[in-house]
Amino acid sequence: MTEFMTHLGGLIDEACGTHDHSMSRNRPYSGQPHTVTGERGATKIHGITFRDLRDAYLRAICLANGIDNPALYQEASKGERACICAGDIYEMKGDVDPIAVVQNLCCEIEKLMGIYPNVPRISVSTEQS
Repeated sequence: MTEFMTHLGGLIDEACGTHDHSMSRNRPYSGQPHTVTGERGATKIHGITFRDLRDAYLRAICLANGIDNPALYQEASKGERACICAGDIYEMKGDVDPIAVVQNLCCEIEKLMGIYPNVPRISVSTEQS
């Protein structure tokens, strides 16, 4: 790709907001509806303590790296009934995908709030065309 095309692509992305890295709390929820940058992400968090958040974060890390750490993954899958020591996180094998951690953390918080999955229900039509 030529330098001009690369620059042009960057300008288009910038104009469309693709590379909008703003973390302003006032930015729009313009992502896909089922993501944290869309309608799902606009949900206010209620009834969660900082300890709940910490526990959800520990579970999210274990869930994000389950391939290399199946025992921790299985334990984290128990949700609030899990028993995970914060020190266990330092003993994990492999690399943790930070975006997977964020996605799992959001799901864990939704579970604590009793709203998981926070997406519209899918209805299946049995009518044939």
